[in-house]
Amino acid sequence: MDIASKIASGHYKVGDKIYTRSVLSSQYNVSSETARRAISILSDVGIVEVWRGSGVLIKSCEKAIDFVKEYTAIQSVNDLKNEILDCLERQAKENDFLKEMLDKLIDKTHSLKAINPFIPYEITLDANCKHLGETISGINFWHHTAATIVAIRHDDELMMSPGPYAVITKGDVLYFVGDDNSPERVKNYLYL
Repeated sequence: MDIASKIASGHYKVGDKIYTRSVLSSQYNVSSETARRAISILSDVGIVEVWRGSGVLIKSCEKAIDFVKEYTAIQSVNDLKNEILDCLERQAKENDFLKEMLDKLIDKTHSLKAINPFIPYEITLDANCKHLGETISGINFWHHTAATIVAIRHDDELMMSPGPYAVITKGDVLYFVGDDNSPERVKNYLYL
């Protein structure tokens, strides 16, 4: 590639002779066979012509320019492919790490639940809640969610063990207890 680049840049002119293969192999620190193959490729694409016993003759600067452009384009695609593969590998490692951390979080959550199964879940009510202004008994909260409201925070006031006539309003935080699926059932009931 370096030889083709030198021809394309005008370092070597059409008609110039360049080093023999043995000199090229020592200059680029490659085997004679590698140098021979490199010259053979340049010869196959019409950039140089090999004269046995007298070296290599530069034949076409235009073909060298085309060769360099094609090689650069292929190299760019290969570089991009390698960068994408590296990114995917890093992402897979990150996903594995995230899964490991999530498993630890779930284990710790289950441990806490085992120690104190009455730690309540909570949900903050926004304007999209379809039961704003209604009472707990009026919406049959327990019948639809299998969860029990243990407290309601309204502004700065916390109402523990609210009765069935407590009204829920926008901004309220409902604290409730139930099984592991309760949060999803509560959210679905209040918003869907």
